[in-house]
Amino acid sequence: MSEHADYRPRIADLPSDARPRERLALVGASSLGIAELLAILLRVGQKGENAIRLAERMLSEIGGLPGLHRATLNDLRNVKGIGKAKSAQLMAAIELGRRITIGAPEERLVIRSASDAANLVMYQMSALEQEYLYVILLDTRNRVIGQPLEVYHGSLNMSLIRVSEVFRGAVKVNAAGIIVAHNHPSGDPSPSPEDVAVTRALAEAGKLLDIDVLDHLVIGQHRFVSLKDRGLGF
Repeated sequence: MSEHADYRPRIADLPSDARPRERLALVGASSLGIAELLAILLRVGQKGENAIRLAERMLSEIGGLPGLHRATLNDLRNVKGIGKAKSAQLMAAIELGRRITIGAPEERLVIRSASDAANLVMYQMSALEQEYLYVILLDTRNRVIGQPLEVYHGSLNMSLIRVSEVFRGAVKVNAAGIIVAHNHPSGDPSPSPEDVAVTRALAEAGKLLDIDVLDHLVIGQHRFVSLKDRGLGF
């Protein structure tokens, strides 16, 4: 009885319509579960554990998709059955996902809404375990200039933030405007009174420098709040 209960078939032994790669071709990637998608990247499991079971256990050990997003190469290598090759494949896939959300630099993304700006940074910022402050630089047509700049990390406190540092990159490239974004590691993007105070101070400084502060975004776990849309600090 226990021998049969412990049996874990190889993916090759599964019916064709239950194998991840075949299912992807049949029903599309969006219809696959997380463990199935990871199994395609992992390709093979280990003795007594097929790739799907290995993916399920890895997710359990590292804290699901948020944990995978935050994981370092060493974190992945420390999972039994995930060696150098598999950990490299996973890290490469995560980085490709990040770059897809940013887009090619030459495409010069135009920011037309708070959602456009949030989509530019949310993939990366929602996984951060400390507070980070990023600045998105924009030209006169609201086109993004370069990559979002990391200007600060730690507790977002106005007494510790130097306004000149926030605007340094914008001044350097003669940007017409900026959008500020910072994350709440708790996952809740609700703005704090301190967030509003920071926004107000940056907006006033922007007027003096003739650089528009177009928005301040608070990034949570795949959610965000626009302080501009809520009329907070502007």
